[in-house]
Amino acid sequence: MYSEAIGTRKTLGDVDVYYHEGIYHLFHLVLPNHDYIAHAVSNDCFSWRRVENAIHIGHPGSFDDSMLWTSHISAHPYKKGWWRMFYTGLSRCDRGGSQRIGMAESDDLYCWQKTPINWEDRRSPLPYDLPGRPPQPPFDHDASSDYPLSPPSEFYESKLDEGRHWVSWRDPFYFREGDRAWLLTAGRVNHGPVVRRGCVAQMEEVAPNQFEARPALHHPGLYDDVEVPNLLKINGEHYLIGSIREDAKVRYWHTKRIGDPWMSYADNVLLPSGNYAGRICKDDKGFLLFSFYTQGGVDRTSNNLMPPPKRIEQLENGHLAVRTFEGFASLMEEEVSVPRVCPLKDTSDGSCILLRDKSLQISNTFGYQIFALEEDLESFQLEATIQLSSEGKFGLVFRVDRETHDGYYISLDLFKGVAQLRSWGTGEDGSGENMMQFHSLQAGYWVTDPPGLTSLKLVAYGSYLELSIADNLILSLADQTFEHGALGFAVESAEAIITDFSIHRMQSPVQADEHLANG
Repeated sequence: MYSEAIGTRKTLGDVDVYYHEGIYHLFHLVLPNHDYIAHAVSNDCFSWRRVENAIHIGHPGSFDDSMLWTSHISAHPYKKGWWRMFYTGLSRCDRGGSQRIGMAESDDLYCWQKTPINWEDRRSPLPYDLPGRPPQPPFDHDASSDYPLSPPSEFYESKLDEGRHWVSWRDPFYFREGDRAWLLTAGRVNHGPVVRRGCVAQMEEVAPNQFEARPALHHPGLYDDVEVPNLLKINGEHYLIGSIREDAKVRYWHTKRIGDPWMSYADNVLLPSGNYAGRICKDDKGFLLFSFYTQGGVDRTSNNLMPPPKRIEQLENGHLAVRTFEGFASLMEEEVSVPRVCPLKDTSDGSCILLRDKSLQISNTFGYQIFALEEDLESFQLEATIQLSSEGKFGLVFRVDRETHDGYYISLDLFKGVAQLRSWGTGEDGSGENMMQFHSLQAGYWVTDPPGLTSLKLVAYGSYLELSIADNLILSLADQTFEHGALGFAVESAEAIITDFSIHRMQSPVQADEHLANG
């Protein structure tokens, strides 16, 4: 878990993670100012330590003197043992209306130097000839550099007087395959319905730091923007990942060869709503998917945090799946014994419990009943196999108050394949109809096979909550409404057989600022 320190009026923005020699390097935006790209490091993707910030906004007159937006770090193809950072810059001279791409270099991933620029797009002169100061050249100039990179009008919106009157050319991603390399950006084609022009734009690197424009790599024809593009290759198949503002989801497309059309599966959602700006990171075990999660609803500029990553896996049919990060195993503590499971309310409604070994049979003839463990839990992992013998209702509850029954409720339709997470609480005394505090937090879907039977894994790690069905991640979010309480199963007019279930306590997360406070 990672977020900006509480009380600083800052929050985490788009992230990029690079893995090198056992260390994960996180580079992220800091909102709302966008005035530097922060840098943190971790050995396990759970505990992060802030180090020196990577780069800051430029001096007045530079193309990046207003804001810095999303970046991407990759190995330097022309300097062994070095890295390049492509990043988005906004300028004061056009009030941030046009986005451009700059580049910085490093030989250790910690100290970064921006490349000289060749920018003749300055719209207003700056007072360089100040009293007592000799005349200064307004910009560095390097004829061998194309930076900053701007959208070419041949293929893309490039001027403020067209389209939305706001030029998209951001979120760079560098991809190299063989002797060819491309820089992808979130751009917009220059034709078609205005709010359907979002595309993954591309430039090909034809010589060191020399880029030639190419037509859009992929233009779905649906979205205003395709943000934070990623490109990866697994077993001969290319996958293009992008974040979509319209529904705040991370989606993907696939093709065999770059240059061929991109295709979509019926379900191309990698992360459910609320998880945004997904970025891939390749470590020694494969590909990880990082993102930030917004706790502020539609406002993605406050209350953000970066949850633990998800492991990307290619299925036999070519689909991508995201799995629970295997690193959670290192946080496991002792297994919770399950000597008794008790109803939370009276049993006059026909409740029944049968328990043997790691098998539990619960039923409720009518009404709603929760069967909870005796011990309250905070951070934990629950694994179980569930089978329903009728089409009644089933769900999970956790961090539930035993008296008020306030807590988290996950409704699971094991026949239609629907999971819905809600927080259900009690407001202040005397608040009338507002006493009922009911919030739908997230929903997810899966294909039931066979109907009524599934295995599941529930992770509650501090404010981070995650549910997987048959190893497929269905829910992934953060919420701080409830911190601890009862864990159990709920049925309504149903009978459920729960087998192979185990519960492990888990270490609680530590925020980055706590590491700093503790040295």
